[in-house]
Amino acid sequence: MLPPHRPYLRFDIDKIFNIVKATMHQEAVKIGNGNALYQDCYTGKTLNGGDPYDYEHIYGSEWVHSAYKHLLTDEQIALVVNCPENVAVTLRTINQSKGKTDPVVWIANPRNMENHQIDLKLALANIKNAKEGIEKKVKELIR
Repeated sequence: MLPPHRPYLRFDIDKIFNIVKATMHQEAVKIGNGNALYQDCYTGKTLNGGDPYDYEHIYGSEWVHSAYKHLLTDEQIALVVNCPENVAVTLRTINQSKGKTDPVVWIANPRNMENHQIDLKLALANIKNAKEGIEKKVKELIR
């Protein structure tokens, strides 16, 4: 039985997040022929190594922890949070603006859309994909 009121801790999440980020960076360097090259998950703009970008959990780790701590251990939650569908790259200003907000709520704010030049179709597709990846990983882990 998992304690349903256990606190949110990032240790396990960050350990896996660091591995995922290093792997993503290696792939981005291959794509960019020596220069990291990414596509912003909300705007679709090309981001180069040196641009002010962040690796981003589309659905934040605290959200995932709150949603699944009654079913999963902290180690399992770390795997869910860091599933490939939920980790992306975006401009630092967007990541800071979104913070811990549910991405569906954040994207629904017209001010965010305008201020950050969000590509709504792309952003919604990535949000949907992240949610599906999270749900798939959870099902995999509770079998």
